[in-house]
Amino acid sequence: MRKALIVQGGWDGHQPKEVAAIFAELLGKEQFDVVVSDTLDSFKDAELMISLDLIVPIWTMGSIAQEQLRPLLDAVQAGCGIAGCHGGMSDAFRNEVEYQHMVGGQWVAHPGNDGVRYEVSMSRPDDPLTEGIGDFEVSSEKYYMHVDPAITVHATTDFDGVKMPVVWTKTWGQGRVYHNTLGHQANIVEMPPVLELMRRGFLWAARPQA
Repeated sequence: MRKALIVQGGWDGHQPKEVAAIFAELLGKEQFDVVVSDTLDSFKDAELMISLDLIVPIWTMGSIAQEQLRPLLDAVQAGCGIAGCHGGMSDAFRNEVEYQHMVGGQWVAHPGNDGVRYEVSMSRPDDPLTEGIGDFEVSSEKYYMHVDPAITVHATTDFDGVKMPVVWTKTWGQGRVYHNTLGHQANIVEMPPVLELMRRGFLWAARPQA
């Protein structure tokens, strides 16, 4: 059985506890042994980190000490997958550029705030991470991202004539990185197409089974 660590906390406005519960249930159904933690010190637990196949950060803003960050970066570099959504992965640890480098992007703005209605478009019909999901509409915050040009984009939205990445993947050393910018709060995460995107992303990012 593969093992996943969910670390939740930071700004309560993104409902980290509620989203962590949704993701823990989803991963449990996919036969993961799931550990849910509310402290960044979990990254300092060497025995735990070595045992992991997937890390799911749900920690908005905040700060992370180097003795917490370095084991996280090293674990992904060594082959542990990391996957998450807006509420806690691409708006976290704003001063830590190496973390942003690993993630592949960083939130910078959401003009109009919550309640903006927009379409999320799948990039390729034959993409296994998006195949059969189809384009869908969401009413939420709409995110302007600064992104790494090395990412592989799987879904986009139109942002004033710019194709803005919504779902992307990349690698960090031997580890796989999956990110979905949707996920302002639990109600967005629970939308069937968003939850299916996350399910596929978790499975893709997790360390391959031997």
